[in-house]
Amino acid sequence: MPGKRITMGILLIAIIFMAFQANPNIFQAAEKGSGKTVYVIPIEREVERGLEGFLTRTVGEALESGADHIIFEIDTPGGRVDSAGQIGELLQSIDIPTTSFIVHEALSAGSYIALHMDYIYFKPNATMGASGVITSDGNAADKKAQSAWLAAMRSAAESKGRDPLYAAAMADKNIDLPQYDAPKGEFLTLGPKQAMEVGYADGIVNDRVELLSELDLSEASVVETEPTFAEEVARFITNPIVIPILLSIASLGLIVELYSPGFGVPGTMGIIALLLFFYGHIIAGLAGMEAIILLILGIGLIILEFFIPGGIVGFIGIAAILGSLFMSGYSVSHMAMSVSIAFIVAIVAGIILFRRIGLDKGVFRHIILRDQTTTELGYISSVSRLELIGLEGVAVTPLRPSGIGLFNDERVDIVTEGSFIEKDNPIKVIKVEGNRVVVKEVN
Repeated sequence: MPGKRITMGILLIAIIFMAFQANPNIFQAAEKGSGKTVYVIPIEREVERGLEGFLTRTVGEALESGADHIIFEIDTPGGRVDSAGQIGELLQSIDIPTTSFIVHEALSAGSYIALHMDYIYFKPNATMGASGVITSDGNAADKKAQSAWLAAMRSAAESKGRDPLYAAAMADKNIDLPQYDAPKGEFLTLGPKQAMEVGYADGIVNDRVELLSELDLSEASVVETEPTFAEEVARFITNPIVIPILLSIASLGLIVELYSPGFGVPGTMGIIALLLFFYGHIIAGLAGMEAIILLILGIGLIILEFFIPGGIVGFIGIAAILGSLFMSGYSVSHMAMSVSIAFIVAIVAGIILFRRIGLDKGVFRHIILRDQTTTELGYISSVSRLELIGLEGVAVTPLRPSGIGLFNDERVDIVTEGSFIEKDNPIKVIKVEGNRVVVKEVN
């Protein structure tokens, strides 16, 4: 069974590796047309670092292939501000025309991304706005973060010649715009017609075909891009909610494995969870080879600790693994929280297993010495020769003050009370203290 489990684990790792190495172009489809080429790139679900990695790849492919236009089909409720900032910088670096096609909603960070493009088109029921900064616990961010985000929204609008007032109203509910259903105390959210009125939309279209016609690209070749399997996995794994779960599974699996004979399911789960964490962060562009090298070094040092006593090597190994985790995270604070959760899970699991199982199972049975030199097993600390008291013999060697005496043809290690006794002089045992036989000279 253990062999089969290890084989399955190796197979899973091989599948993941093949997915990582897969050609990212396998999900692309092209519709042939005139000499112009249009890339269509979706921006869907939450804005996070996985999406950033996907957009970096697809935009790079579009520019390398000589695309004439890039259309971003947007349907997102928003997401991380830092990821949106990185995506905004990427969009600003594009030197060919870009279009935001809001197919459903471009809220929060999604509106910020849409504002970085040359053209914005809406579907009839699409919306854009509601861009206030909200923390992970659902509360408003501090004033410093809100001020920075407000400035970023204004800059995004101004970079494409749009009135920054409405971008600011999307992020600042203190701006009063009752004519657009955004009185003071409410964030601005624009529908298609309102966006047309304020210059935040260049048109309202029903589908992509109509959009291409509006852009005078009806005859262009269209290249549709989709996230690869690896990128989909990375987007899931780098989700702020998934990261602490993965690390908790890794710590729990490895702790349980310490109490399990052989190498089985818990250890396999722990290793797979750890590999998935680094796999997703590598695909998302968050982790580099230096983090992987540090991880391998840390694991090696912990294994080495079993053979080198002292604890220093193991401590350095743990520090190396923690360092690799923090190097791979997009946020030090979030990674610290995730590691803390995993650490608590490991401690609780360790205490429960110790109380229920003790140290008689798993790897501990190989590294903890349990044999005892008990009397029942034939071990004794010393032999008290009390039967020698009162016996007389001779000094076989000079006693200065220790030496050897002969008693009833038995040679015994002896010591005097402090005086010196010459060889062959008669002696007598006067007391026995443990394995110490004390003699005196017989006159």
